[in-house]
Amino acid sequence: MPYLIVFLEGIITFLSPCLLPMLPVYLSYFAGGGARSTRRTLTGAAGFVAGFTVLFVLMGALAGTLGAFLQRWHTAVNLLSGAVVIFFGLNFLGVIKLTLFRGSSRAVKTDGMGFFSALLFGVVFAVGWTPCVGAFLGSALALASQQGHALAGMAMLLVYSLGLGVPFVLSAVLIDRLKTAFDWVKRHYSVINTVSGVFLIVVGVLMATGLMGRLLNFLS
Repeated sequence: MPYLIVFLEGIITFLSPCLLPMLPVYLSYFAGGGARSTRRTLTGAAGFVAGFTVLFVLMGALAGTLGAFLQRWHTAVNLLSGAVVIFFGLNFLGVIKLTLFRGSSRAVKTDGMGFFSALLFGVVFAVGWTPCVGAFLGSALALASQQGHALAGMAMLLVYSLGLGVPFVLSAVLIDRLKTAFDWVKRHYSVINTVSGVFLIVVGVLMATGLMGRLLNFLS
């Protein structure tokens, strides 16, 4: 169940207003700035996804390790983690407005980008765009900390990265066919933000009250 939640959070991160509009720009980077080659674009996209996955998984290991040390204060950890996720949800709903979560608009020079340079670009993305993807990434890290184990935290963030990375790689191959779908998503960002905010608030309340753990135990 927690893995399904973080996988969905990864997908919604991909659809977020600060990331999806930049997708054609990223794909043009991977294509080398000229006529798009499917192989070159796919190679760049795979390297990019691998780059941010490495950093996110390391963050998951740290969150899981910290969670293990804080197990004796699990009630306080649940309350704090839940409050953080609820805060992110309120930001999505527009109740709290912070420009911190809008990301960066700086261009990146990526001429001749191959797999390893795209991998490095993915690492830079994970660092520079963390404020932009911070809502769902923060929620995933909070869930990882509740696992109380470094390996479990790494697995949690790996699944989150798959939720973000799989649609990214698919888009690299199907970008021309998906243009209509992307346009529809852009026209309905207000609805997507509302659904995302409510989703985060529900997850945050479950975490803060301890109901998340009971629900997971019931489903396991």
